[in-house]
Amino acid sequence: MTRSIPFFNILWAEISNNHININYANPRSKLDVGLATVCYSIERTQLSRAETWAASLLDLAYGEAQKKKRIKVLVNPFGGKGNASKIYYREVEPIFEAANCVIETQVTEYSGHAIEIAEKIDVDAWDVIAAASGDGLIFEIFNGLGKKENAGEALAKLAVAHIPCGSGNAMSRNLNGTAGPSMAALCIIKGLRTPIDLVSISHGQRRTISFLSQAFGIVADSDLGTDNLRWMGPARFTIGFLIRLFGNTVYPCDVALKVEIDDKKRIKEHYHAVVQNKSNAEPREEIPESGGLPPLKYGLATDPIPDDWMRISHDKLGNFYSGNMAFMSQDANFFPASLPNDGFLDVIMIRGDISRLTAVQMLGSLEDGELFDLPDVHALKISAFRITPRNPEDGYISIDGEQIPYEPFQAEVHKGLGTVISRSGFKYETGKGS
Repeated sequence: MTRSIPFFNILWAEISNNHININYANPRSKLDVGLATVCYSIERTQLSRAETWAASLLDLAYGEAQKKKRIKVLVNPFGGKGNASKIYYREVEPIFEAANCVIETQVTEYSGHAIEIAEKIDVDAWDVIAAASGDGLIFEIFNGLGKKENAGEALAKLAVAHIPCGSGNAMSRNLNGTAGPSMAALCIIKGLRTPIDLVSISHGQRRTISFLSQAFGIVADSDLGTDNLRWMGPARFTIGFLIRLFGNTVYPCDVALKVEIDDKKRIKEHYHAVVQNKSNAEPREEIPESGGLPPLKYGLATDPIPDDWMRISHDKLGNFYSGNMAFMSQDANFFPASLPNDGFLDVIMIRGDISRLTAVQMLGSLEDGELFDLPDVHALKISAFRITPRNPEDGYISIDGEQIPYEPFQAEVHKGLGTVISRSGFKYETGKGS
């Protein structure tokens, strides 16, 4: 019987007891693969040729991807409504094992545990640190690596990967093109090391590393301000969003931006130039491997604003949203022109006094990335910003979905500071520009 298996789905091939065994990922749906094996007998006189054939098969199956990745897996037992552990051990670990990956699994025990693990990890012992969780554990991993004395070396050497087992699975959607755990496992096995921009957030005297998004206004409120609606699942964000949109909620503030590209057409041209070349225009920044995080070029949020930054006084800001990635959730493509390693943040700003009809159109335009093109959406590519809220009362500022104090905060991009595993090696899986 003839069987057609894509090279991408081949996990491993080896000769044993006069048989050639081929492990592969068998598609069960668009989001799901299962482990399967085919076995063929070999004549003793053909063993040498079979070994050569198996080695050639693996070279074709892996291409530029590293074989036998050494993966440290952190499992958040509370992720995915408490199902993350079950999902990982049932759907993911067997696929890693079938690809001859070296695996060590550790279950996190409390909030912040992944920070401690990442801070202490031996970066020479592993190729990948993977989180079986939502996006929260990824945030902890990057911040833990950033605490190491050799943070620059650690962030360059140890690639971060995401096994989507939580309620928010944006990183996997962007890098793997899927929110399916088993499919993501296959993408990690076959994925390529990819430099990724990270962002330093300064607030007060503190410094936080961001890998995904920074939100002030309606998105932050809709995310962090709806904890009482968590029982609704992802719908709570939509409900919170609509309530604030229909109420014409505004967030007075002062915004300062280090603008790099200020025109939507030029932003698209920049994106397509990088994607068509299948590489980033410039290499990652030179970061001393012996030291910690790179110094802050623009200082803290309490320092003077540089003269060459654009300043905007917003009396009726509705939403300030900046992102390192395209999708902020499974179906919300806020930043379709985002790139992993171009040294820029993608920003949208929307007034809070837009019409209700416009608000509904915006909400419906997210999945296809069409929000970017709407006339009421102000889009930029920037390398740094500062937001100073005007109202002293408590509000919400969201960094990668995590709350920081409601006070002036500043962000600056570090080009290629981090490393991830991605399917393409140069872009996000948006379905555009392939």
